[in-house]
Amino acid sequence: MLRTNEVRRGLAAGEAVYGLFSTLPEPTMVEMIGCADYDFVILDTEHTLVDPQRLENLIRAAETTGLTPFVRVPEADPGAVLRALDAGAMGIVVPHVRRRADIDATIRAARYAPEGMRSLNGGRGPGFGRIDPAEYLRRANAEIMVVALIEDAEGVEAIDEILAPGGVDLVLPGPGDLSQSYGVPWQVRHPRVQEAVRALRGACARHDVPFCAMSTTPERRAEWHADGVRAFVLGEDRDLTARALRGHRERTAGRG
Repeated sequence: MLRTNEVRRGLAAGEAVYGLFSTLPEPTMVEMIGCADYDFVILDTEHTLVDPQRLENLIRAAETTGLTPFVRVPEADPGAVLRALDAGAMGIVVPHVRRRADIDATIRAARYAPEGMRSLNGGRGPGFGRIDPAEYLRRANAEIMVVALIEDAEGVEAIDEILAPGGVDLVLPGPGDLSQSYGVPWQVRHPRVQEAVRALRGACARHDVPFCAMSTTPERRAEWHADGVRAFVLGEDRDLTARALRGHRERTAGRG
């Protein structure tokens, strides 16, 4: 059933929020992320094969630990937006936002009239009838977030055009794809990539839109926090499992 979006509430109150990408479609992993005191999880359905029933169970796992579930949908797929929201997602992460039209299409799919034209439905969102339908439409429009993932040079160049009309609740840079877009694949600390991220941050400040930094070091997070950033993605669940495997190899190295 639709809940208060604690990430939206926290950002509005000036609090810091922390999240993790989940690329391993296992409900137990999502529960572990919540038990580790993250505020939100981005469930990936762009690069990860997740069927609708499994996605619903991943979202349920997030709900059990008070974790706010966002879903990264495939590019330009309004049907995926609808299915994610009907399953209980509290935010849609839109990949490869290059122009304002990408956001307008997502808003149309993600929000009810008069803001959009999301298809009407019962089910999990309104608690199978526990929430009055008209009240549910109002609350869903107020709570569900649209997150723009900027991963291309075109998106950086058009960022003011993308943000100016409103409707974007959070901006997330994608350093990996940005590096490829600028001709330096996987060089995420390359000056051109870092300059692009700073440009996105500046545009967010101009348009009063929260910016979400992707940072894995406490020192870098402290810098962003001092600059007014309050949302952070700290990596992926597969990073955690990779570290665990490396630790296992180190502990077992040299055994007979």
